[in-house]
Order: sequence, then structure tokens, then C-alpha cells
Amino acid sequence: MIQQLSIAVRGQGLYAITEQIAPVVSSCDQSEGLCTLFIRHTSASLLIQENYDDSARVDLENWLNRLVPEQDSLYTHTLEGDDDMPSHIKSALTATQISIPFQHGALMLGTWQGIYLWEHRHHAGARQLVLHL
Repeated sequence: MIQQLSIAVRGQGLYAITEQIAPVVSSCDQSEGLCTLFIRHTSASLLIQENYDDSARVDLENWLNRLVPEQDSLYTHTLEGDDDMPSHIKSALTATQISIPFQHGALMLGTWQGIYLWEHRHHAGARQLVLHL
């Protein structure tokens, strides 16, 4: 089964998307399998991360922004603004596809794990995901 999802973003940051994924998995007629998520963009990514303490996500964002700064003199790909090339680098360093096993209609995530869309651009919009079970 393949389903496309649109996820609204308000700008750079980590967006919890487990609650948009879980209902699709629970409605699947398979008792077990693999849920693969793919983001159809080159300036955003996906990850599984702690879903309990917001400071972990803040620290991840701050660390990646320090690692890949905007306005670096090495960048030549600047057509869409100062966050354009850094967003591509951040996407290359993280993941555009993740897979999570499921069983009995539930994702087999750990107690403190959640699925996140990591938006690397500053502008608001929508990101397209492909979910395959």
C-alpha cells in the first residue's frame, strides 16, 4: 500500500509527525510489515528522535545550524536565499527515507521515540511524504 501525505510547516524546525503516520498503519490490513517513509524534497529530512523532552530537539537544531551555517562564502547555490544551500547540505547529512517495523497495526517505536519531519528552510509551506507499507 502506498499513500501520499502533505505535512504543513511554518519554517525551520522539527515537526512531530507520528500522529499522522500511525493511523495509516493501524488501518492497514497487514498484521506486520515495514513502514517506509520518503520525503520528496531536497531541503528537508526525516528522523526518529526523542519525543519526551523538547530540549533534545532544540539542541539538535542548534547543533546542525552551527555545523552548517548560512551565508558561508563557499556557497555558490544561493538563488533561493541564504538558507537554500545550507538546507541541501543538512538534507544530505540526515535522512530522506526511514523505515519502521509495525505489528498488529502499531508502529514498533520505542517508548521515547517519535517520527519527525526536519524542515531546513525558513519559509512556511507543505512537504510531501510517501508512505509505503
